[in-house]
Amino acid sequence: MKYVEQIRIKPGMTVGQLTNEMSNCGVLGAGSLAKATNIIVDMFRDPDYTVFLTMSGPMIPGGLRRIIGEFIDRKLVNVIVSSGANIVHDIIEAIGFNHMREIFFSDFKLRKQGIGRIGDIYVAEKAFQALEHKMFQFFDDLLQKKRRRISICDLLHELGKYLKNKDSMLVKASRHIVPVFSPGLLDSMVGIHIWTYSQLKELQIDPVQDLHKLSDVMYNAKKIGAIILGGGIPKHHVLGASILREGVDSAVQITFDRPECGSLSGAPLEEAISWKKAKSNGEFATVVGDATIVFPLVAAATLELLEKDSLIRDN
Repeated sequence: MKYVEQIRIKPGMTVGQLTNEMSNCGVLGAGSLAKATNIIVDMFRDPDYTVFLTMSGPMIPGGLRRIIGEFIDRKLVNVIVSSGANIVHDIIEAIGFNHMREIFFSDFKLRKQGIGRIGDIYVAEKAFQALEHKMFQFFDDLLQKKRRRISICDLLHELGKYLKNKDSMLVKASRHIVPVFSPGLLDSMVGIHIWTYSQLKELQIDPVQDLHKLSDVMYNAKKIGAIILGGGIPKHHVLGASILREGVDSAVQITFDRPECGSLSGAPLEEAISWKKAKSNGEFATVVGDATIVFPLVAAATLELLEKDSLIRDN
């Protein structure tokens, strides 16, 4: 029998040390966060894993862009599945606009000022005007044979090569050949620009090709791991596709959604076992919380533990 250990803190302790204290405590949110960290570390340590990172909700405008980029640069994440909105906001940052804070206007005044609101995050309307201009330039410069028929994944890869911002998730993913899937891309401003452009010039998006590419990844992987930020379509896109191989082997989800209403976003990962979207003997952890708080803690602790591994090997 194990006992709950009281969490100890001290000045100067690292995030990894704090997470270890949470692991020793082992219960409630602290235990879940520590378990999630350990599962992710195990995924990254095992070369047999193909690791998916999924994102829904305002992860890019909410400040996680550089953390995601760090995971890509370190070759820890192999595939990204994102909502269309996060793609949009990555591009907005890539073309020189920033997400703003502390603009305490009413929504009526924000509308008059040409500013949109995401919680307490603000985006200028002119950023979306520049987005439209940049996307039309990109489509014009895209080879005509690619415009005749292209998957969303390939379109985003080409866009990542086209953009120049060094912190862009799309730029980093293209550079490291990390495929980016966005099954809900049409439900975004980029989707509207795709449709508008296609009314003027040739542009054919073929999402069935994306499923071919995703199934190839699933079939070729020895093990599948998933880091799920939020829920929605990105979460299901990975879990649903994993049915092709009897489910994911390990997964962590960080979500504010709750299971009581029966939605997929709030469903515990163990529920996926009944659908053969998760292995019966897999390792799973759900952390209920704001991903913009929880994920940076988990990411920092994960990198700290991996750095210790590297130091041990070097010695």
